Amino acid sequence: MARRSINAICKKLPGAEVSDPWGGGHDAWKVGGKMFACIGASTPGVSVKTDSIETATMLIEAGVGVKAPYFHRSWILLPWETEKQELRHRIIESYRIVRAGLTKKAQAALAPLDED
Repeated sequence: MARRSINAICKKLPGAEVSDPWGGGHDAWKVGGKMFACIGASTPGVSVKTDSIETATMLIEAGVGVKAPYFHRSWILLPWETEKQELRHRIIESYRIVRAGLTKKAQAALAPLDED
């Protein structure tokens, strides 16, 4: 899975916006101003948020991902080789977690999530 494919998944999520907050070619995907996925400038893969440090640890131990450099321990880095369905699932879960943390007003302003 390449940067273009990941960006295509993220782009379809309601309210998702991309920026390069640090310069240098990062793709930081946000909803309501909060990041849910980030493709680094040089590390091959995408970093996504999990619901907890324990979930991230379990996914790392299961070989799904690795510790996401520079991020909180609840984030994991999914390498480009990650199976497409798993990658899509983890991106959408990260989006849901971040979206659920937005204010009720911000959540209400977003279109419903359609996973098709």
